[in-house]
Amino acid sequence: MAKSLPHISVVVPVFDEEGAAPGLAREIAKAFEGRDYEMIFVDDHSRDGTRAALSALKNEIPQLRVLSHAKNSGQSRSIRTGILAARGDVIVTLDGDGQNDPADGPGLVDALVAGSPDLVLVGGERVKRQDSAAKRMASRIGNGVRKRLLKDTANDTGCGLKAFRREAFLRLPYFDHIHRYLPALMMREGYKVDFRPVNHRHRQTGRSKYTNLGRLWASLSDLYGVMWLQSRSRLPGAVEEL
Repeated sequence: MAKSLPHISVVVPVFDEEGAAPGLAREIAKAFEGRDYEMIFVDDHSRDGTRAALSALKNEIPQLRVLSHAKNSGQSRSIRTGILAARGDVIVTLDGDGQNDPADGPGLVDALVAGSPDLVLVGGERVKRQDSAAKRMASRIGNGVRKRLLKDTANDTGCGLKAFRREAFLRLPYFDHIHRYLPALMMREGYKVDFRPVNHRHRQTGRSKYTNLGRLWASLSDLYGVMWLQSRSRLPGAVEEL
């Protein structure tokens, strides 16, 4: 008998997260216990023991799948790799550093499933952020500028915890750092998005892969690119087969 496909695919990009990844996998398993799900960790060519630590958990967590890049390609590519391999029609993404709380994931899924048919994304908005003052300030400025220019209604696109429809994601044009612009790009396709408050935690191991300056430099070019994509969008309205 063929094995039924899962309803939910939890996709987690990781790079040099040997200390955080195993505990995070166990937390995801606990959060989604009793639900029809799979868990996909995508290792972005880590230089430490991340892959080995995750592979050692596959007998303990049958839902766990581990994919590995042959070369480092970034967070957005890792997320896309996981989504392309996913078998569920609902995707949940969260960061691999453990700062997102997996316990919030099922609530985002429930809000998505309970919504209207054109609601395709429910994103998390971090409350009581456990980051440095400089990082919080940079995020606040960046989110404000992006929200004003793109009108994507999102207060916190930097939150990695999101639930969305796989089919809707696959309709989007891909580019590096796309994960920060999913609400705007979903709305560009005529879909609805929503947001829910979620928990945020201190990083317990490892270190951030981004600097404020590096994030700002990338976001400027990306922002102009998404604005261009918005300007070139023409929606057909309802499509009827005759």
